[in-house]
Amino acid sequence: MGALPVFRWRLAPDGYATRRQLRARGLRPGGQDVAAQLERPRRRRGPLVAYLYRVDRAKPVRPMTPARWAALAKANAARRTCPECRRDAGYVIPPTLGTCVPCTYPDPSDSLRSTY
Repeated sequence: MGALPVFRWRLAPDGYATRRQLRARGLRPGGQDVAAQLERPRRRRGPLVAYLYRVDRAKPVRPMTPARWAALAKANAARRTCPECRRDAGYVIPPTLGTCVPCTYPDPSDSLRSTY
């Protein structure tokens, strides 16, 4: 396979799209190789590169099955469950904290009340 065609940012011809652009149209690359690339020049670093795929070779996005919906719900529930207190926090627990906010920053007035 030869070198990929390189286009400047915003100057790609019709018929090419990035993964995000394909997804917005309800398509996926479908196993095809990268067809071209976009390069956006930057001042002090290398260019930003975006890979392009042929729209005519793209396939429709696979529909979500009940099993996939269940797996997604389970994964999201795991991201909301605090590993310390085992409660559903109601939000995705940030990886930087590792636990829910009440476990990370306990209220000192609560510990005083429980000792009396």
